[in-house]
Amino acid sequence: MAAMTSKVEERTAPAGARVVLIYDGACGLCRGGVSWISRRAVRGYFEFLPCQAAERRARYPWMRDETCLEAMQLILPDGRLLVGDAAIPEILRRLRGWRWVAGLFRLPGIEILAPRLYAWVARHRYQISCLIGRPRA
Repeated sequence: MAAMTSKVEERTAPAGARVVLIYDGACGLCRGGVSWISRRAVRGYFEFLPCQAAERRARYPWMRDETCLEAMQLILPDGRLLVGDAAIPEILRRLRGWRWVAGLFRLPGIEILAPRLYAWVARHRYQISCLIGRPRA
């Protein structure tokens, strides 16, 4: 799992005006995160696409189901792909009132801690979802 986090890749993805966040639609924690982001984002700035959706498979055929179920995928308007914890500061930079938090990801030690923490949460997301009252869909 940790191998899929902290990646920035160049992909041939349709460039558009919106940022596309691909997430595990069966995960309550992930759905809660999408809801949290959508309440703080400029309306229409993000597009949220469950990994399990046929539309995701049609638009991004190069992205395997296993890949987007392992870590969230953030596709920027220029086609760059940010995976897992690497996507978090970019998401925060694009939210009203949260841009300053993205800067914390440049602090010493965060580059070691963030991928490990993200990988742990990703591995345990279904259990965490149940604990916080957001079971699997």
